[in-house]
Amino acid sequence: MKLIINKFTIVIVSFSLAVSSCTKDFTEINTNPNTTPNAQPRQLLAPALTNTLAYNMIRNRNFNNELMQVTVDMGDGEGKVFRYDYRSTWADYLYNGWYTELTNFKDIYKIASGDLNYNKSYMGISLICQSWIYSLLTDTYGDVPYFESNKAKPEDGSIIEPAFDRQKDIYLDIFKKLEEANTLLNGGPNIEAGSDPVYGGNASRWRKFGNSLYLRLLLRISGKTEVAQLCIDKIKEIAETNKANYPIIATNDESAILRWTGVAPYISPYVTSVREQDWRAPGLASFFIDNLVEWSDPRIDINTYGTNGVNRWRIVPSSAGFAGVPSGYAPGENPTKRSYFYSNAQTVNNVTAANLMTEPMTGMMMNYAEVNLILAEAALKGWISGSAETYYNEGAKTSITLWLPAWSVNVVTWLTAAGINWNNSFTPDQKMELIHLQKYYALFLVDMQQWFEYRRTGHPVLPKGAGLRNNGVMPARMTYPVYVQSTNPTNYQLAVDAQGTDVISTQVWWQKQ
Repeated sequence: MKLIINKFTIVIVSFSLAVSSCTKDFTEINTNPNTTPNAQPRQLLAPALTNTLAYNMIRNRNFNNELMQVTVDMGDGEGKVFRYDYRSTWADYLYNGWYTELTNFKDIYKIASGDLNYNKSYMGISLICQSWIYSLLTDTYGDVPYFESNKAKPEDGSIIEPAFDRQKDIYLDIFKKLEEANTLLNGGPNIEAGSDPVYGGNASRWRKFGNSLYLRLLLRISGKTEVAQLCIDKIKEIAETNKANYPIIATNDESAILRWTGVAPYISPYVTSVREQDWRAPGLASFFIDNLVEWSDPRIDINTYGTNGVNRWRIVPSSAGFAGVPSGYAPGENPTKRSYFYSNAQTVNNVTAANLMTEPMTGMMMNYAEVNLILAEAALKGWISGSAETYYNEGAKTSITLWLPAWSVNVVTWLTAAGINWNNSFTPDQKMELIHLQKYYALFLVDMQQWFEYRRTGHPVLPKGAGLRNNGVMPARMTYPVYVQSTNPTNYQLAVDAQGTDVISTQVWWQKQ
């Protein structure tokens, strides 16, 4: 498939990304002479998906993983994310990238709804992807441009200084988009297989992803009093009372994953954008690796490292075995780096295994294990019928079998041996810890969902090192890009006045009590 959009494609976002020029020659600067005004949805979808996942994966690796004690980029310098210390320059990459791809997804909807190019499945897929990206934006930054975003083109209103919308309003409108997508994809035609690197054109699977995303986001804001009942009622409707009209991901095969083939354009950004030495530089954090060791987790296969490639998470043991670095350690402590993710083929005990850089499944959007664990929490809280324990067990099992389909150990036996089996005598908070500890591993590689869920629930409980900044409190957001202050000053200030000071400790709406 020839892709007409390349990495140099500049689409018009609803605000100027060019700080030096602000609005001078805006239309000319933001018109790409290498693209055609007659691009079709089938030509736009794959590049928009691969580009979005590239942004997600890079920041999953060097931001989410550092905050959430998956890795530790060791050093005593300033700006170490694992110490809750990061500069405002971190903000630009995702903000710019996500808004750019939103233009592409909105174009898909617009073109697909035209008289000559009508295809309601592309429209539904576009709405799901818009909802996905907008949720990432607002969960990362808080209040962001939404209703007026991506409207800088003259035909869209020439809005280059969009208003920032409140997170509550963004979420409620995302829910409308997901409702519309569910309707559009209900019996909608499949799309061209070659245009869809996630589901190969299967419209019904996109519909399941959209409704599963709906569950994720309903749960995300369910703690807010003003929308709690709305969220609880809708979760029950999707999961129980009207589930025939809201199909959700129901097998590992239906997980939303862009599987990298290694053939252009589907080459993992971990190959194209990360140097090998940078990949293996961070050590694994003790929290991440110690649990896997204690549980004899098959995803790292402690006893027969690398045999038949079953070390699916591609972790190199040290001379002391699988061991990590305590996250948040104080400057000057200088712990020894031990295990790490390897970046090239490794031969251990005469067995050669591949590496996580080239692993096809790193293009993770949402998986079946997460859906099970969402339902486990909903059942625990009494919002849906069914057993929280059953959903918990299935979530733990499918988190493993996503990576090891042939795994045949009884999941209850394994959980019991690992000391993490469901216990009905536990308090609700202890049960939440069980659910979210498994969810932590199910969300491995899924953009910044570990960070979002920790901010929402406080689970799993992470150890606190002596070197943490921000008063030892998990950062609540990224700050807005600095250039927004000069390119959209009025609306920036209104957003700060409404949400709070533009610092990493200011909580977003769904975090505030």
